[in-house]
Amino acid sequence: MKNRIILMGVALLLAFIWHSGGYPPMSQAMTIAQPFAYPNSAQVNQVDDYHGTQVADHYRWLENPDSPESRAWIEAQNKLTMSFLADIPARDRLKERLTKLWNYEKYGIPFKQGDQQNGSNQRYFYFKNDGLQNQSVLYTLKTLTDKPTVLLDPNTLSADGTVALGGLSVSENGKLLAYGLSTSGSDWQTWKVRDVETGKDLPDEINWVKFSGASWSHDHTGFFYSRYDEPNSKTQLEAVNYFQKLYYHRLGTAQSEDVLIYDRPDHKEWGFGGSVTEDGRYLLISVWLGTDPRNLVFYKDLTVPNAPVVELINTFEAQYSLVDNDGSRFWFRTDLSAPRGRVIAINLSNPAKDGWQEIIPESAETLKSVGLLNNQFVTSYLKDARSQIRLYDLQGQLVREVDLPGIGSAGGFGGKRHDTETFYSFTSFTTPPTIYRYNMVTGESTPFRQPTVDFKPQDYETRQVFYPSKDGTPVPMFIVHKKGLKLDGSNPTYLYGYGGFGISLTPSFSVSLLTWMEMGGVYAVPNLRGGGEYGEDWHQAGMKLKKQTVFDDFIAAAEWLIANQYTSSPKLAIAGGSNGGLLVGACMTQRPELFGAALPAVGVMDMLRFHKFTIGWAWIAEYGSPDNSEEFKVLYAYSPLHTLKPGTAYPATLITTADHDDRVVPAHSFKFAAALQAAHKGTAPVLIRIETKAGHGAGKPTTKIIEEASDRWAFLVKTLNMAIGDRLLSS
Repeated sequence: MKNRIILMGVALLLAFIWHSGGYPPMSQAMTIAQPFAYPNSAQVNQVDDYHGTQVADHYRWLENPDSPESRAWIEAQNKLTMSFLADIPARDRLKERLTKLWNYEKYGIPFKQGDQQNGSNQRYFYFKNDGLQNQSVLYTLKTLTDKPTVLLDPNTLSADGTVALGGLSVSENGKLLAYGLSTSGSDWQTWKVRDVETGKDLPDEINWVKFSGASWSHDHTGFFYSRYDEPNSKTQLEAVNYFQKLYYHRLGTAQSEDVLIYDRPDHKEWGFGGSVTEDGRYLLISVWLGTDPRNLVFYKDLTVPNAPVVELINTFEAQYSLVDNDGSRFWFRTDLSAPRGRVIAINLSNPAKDGWQEIIPESAETLKSVGLLNNQFVTSYLKDARSQIRLYDLQGQLVREVDLPGIGSAGGFGGKRHDTETFYSFTSFTTPPTIYRYNMVTGESTPFRQPTVDFKPQDYETRQVFYPSKDGTPVPMFIVHKKGLKLDGSNPTYLYGYGGFGISLTPSFSVSLLTWMEMGGVYAVPNLRGGGEYGEDWHQAGMKLKKQTVFDDFIAAAEWLIANQYTSSPKLAIAGGSNGGLLVGACMTQRPELFGAALPAVGVMDMLRFHKFTIGWAWIAEYGSPDNSEEFKVLYAYSPLHTLKPGTAYPATLITTADHDDRVVPAHSFKFAAALQAAHKGTAPVLIRIETKAGHGAGKPTTKIIEEASDRWAFLVKTLNMAIGDRLLSS
């Protein structure tokens, strides 16, 4: 939970922040008569052999988003979609209400940096959005009573807000800011350096950074970062990313002079996250392999000139996250022999496993993260997907549990080992993120920034149920709606899921979802297997050969909501993004009659070619590989693109993607949309909305977020036949 460690965690977002089958044989390919005049999607004679199975790929040409044919197709699809949405009367009212609700002050969690021996040289840093700013602004101040000054305003970097801050790191003395910028939602970042006192940029510029933060050396002369070789300018948003390298950049020098700290030409898939320890003595290198949660840990002694990189943990058998160190004694959060997490100590003078010491043992709850403040471990646990924060002393004895404001999600608790104050954010489905200042000595929480949103939280209720999946496993699900809901099967319901990469879905506030519930909608979030809510066992129960389990969990959630009269199939919409888009695509092709609408966003839809683009190869650890004959059979069996059946009535579908998405390339959604329109026989619309100058989701400007939410809800108002009356305008 150290600030710099959090900022260095970009590499772990390969699968998230949203974070991803065959066509019929060519002789069976057909186009069904449609009430919509869908754009023509030409079919090509492309057939691939997978372990003796012939698989047609009729829309291979859509993998090139910049070809004239693809650009014409994109334009035609967007024209059809926008024409359909423009005819929905509620769309303008939805945008008006969303804009009004969105216009409230939003605060980030403050963190402190500077000379710990001299408090007057320390500074606070935090983000704030006045309400409708496209990007949040970074402020700094020396004391909490000072008037904050703007340090970095990304809104000034582009007229449309499509240049976003992708990461930052403040030097140990608090005087220099390294920051990464992303354009149009791309994962590629350019890093710059700013003088905190003057607000002026230094000449330094670092390019071709991806999945990396920055970590300053304690002499303040430079920082460590990871990058890839410069890509081909024509294919930089599609080409695969291999051979990441760890460098040190010294201020005032050209990037070409940066010192190569570590690379592995023998392991093209390895990635490196470098982090300088709080005492400044060591560089810890976390070695990651795709999205596999297991990692290696190497280190370099920065006090010894030309010291070698030492392999402390050199086997991919568990996850290790650095907590802190006391000289040569290092504390790690790990899931080694503890699927729900524990804290161990490793001494560099005796690094063998038989010398490792357990400090905080595994508990019934899932340990998500650990920090060190006031010489106490601050641990963050999940109990049935809800936050619990506990403090332990250095011997692992419980000191106290932090009293949170309610049942929800807490995050933050960053700082240095001897800090006696910290900050955290608390949120729930009906509580906007509120920032608290926490006294580590007294255990007192006091509100620091509390936003005001134009709604009455007491008008809504949240409950958590446990429903049986197909195999009988109990799965938790949050259900949120207005009070007084009638269980008569008539309620429009938005069922949202993810289920992958060990990502946990916990309670969080959303203006967009609040608008949905104001219209009388129900919001349901099941904690599917494949996620991290119950530790690594829960994750592994929904990955690779067991991926179908995730879809079974989601389908069972839908069936439970229907059986318990929350909704009915014509009123039920399913949604998810990235890996959640795969979830929606798989479930709507397996059970098309179960849902009234489907909204797959930036989804991984082609499970036979996902590994051939950008960082897609990294997901093999989660999904398996089509190059493996056994794993191919499973992937082919559920791949949304390959399980569409001609002549089937699919639910009303609004696919969303972006032309600059270089995490899950838009070809996934393009090909799925073309194939779905060809196979679909029903009267429900199947459309694709293609955002321009946007990527996978991170850094998307507020204006685009509001427009997309307006279109999403308008689509459901129309296709679920929602009678919203005056409820929206009267709120």
